Amino acid sequence: MQTPRTRPLTRRPCRTAALLALAGLLAGCGEAPESATPRATTTALTPANKELAQVYDNSCKMCHANPASGAPQTGDVAAWSPRVAQGADSLLDHSINGYKGMPPMGLCMQCSEEEFLALISFMSGKPVQ
Repeated sequence: MQTPRTRPLTRRPCRTAALLALAGLLAGCGEAPESATPRATTTALTPANKELAQVYDNSCKMCHANPASGAPQTGDVAAWSPRVAQGADSLLDHSINGYKGMPPMGLCMQCSEEEFLALISFMSGKPVQ
């Protein structure tokens, strides 16, 4: 017969693992940073202009509505503010020639400079000048 001291300690590791898992889940709780735009909101945003909305859906949305892409998210004013502060020339250069993870022409080979600026204004929530 086993005594309490010689009995295997199978429950304790399971209990510890369960508590650590619970602590990990709770650590992720809390409010999102103010600059973060909820994914549901980001994916629901679309330009009012139908033609621009089509271009956004086909060329921009894949990255700018997907936080995993690393691209500034549509409607995330805080993420876009430093970019918009660089001015229209810099934003156009990055859009046309590509920049970091953004491909040249942002996957919109037919877009004009005016369309790029309109799309950037829409995504940033700020007029681009």
